[in-house]
Amino acid sequence: QVQLVESGGGLVPAGGSLRLSCAASGGGFSSYPMGWFRQTPGKQRELVAQISDDRRTNYADSVKGRFTISRDNAKNTVYLQMNSLKPEDTAVYYCAAKYGSSWNERKDYWGQGTQVTVSS
Repeated sequence: QVQLVESGGGLVPAGGSLRLSCAASGGGFSSYPMGWFRQTPGKQRELVAQISDDRRTNYADSVKGRFTISRDNAKNTVYLQMNSLKPEDTAVYYCAAKYGSSWNERKDYWGQGTQVTVSS
């Protein structure tokens, strides 16, 4: 069982930056692909970025070039560096550990989320 705790959210002006952190406990962190999702009420949960166990990364087109996902296995932590933030980036951001071969909300491990609000 993996427990995930996000931090680093807050209120930031458009064009600003935030770095989200996700601290994992429970063991096995280095073997899990990790991802950051975001969700706004009324919208589908969006996979923003993901990083494999060997540090291959993928990004949603909407954030490509602005966000960077990384992991520090020694610290059991995954990060999301968010630059050039836009109001449409406003959402609750969740980190997740992929349990199976694909993302699955029912099977994967999820944090509680952290609110990111980008003002105009």
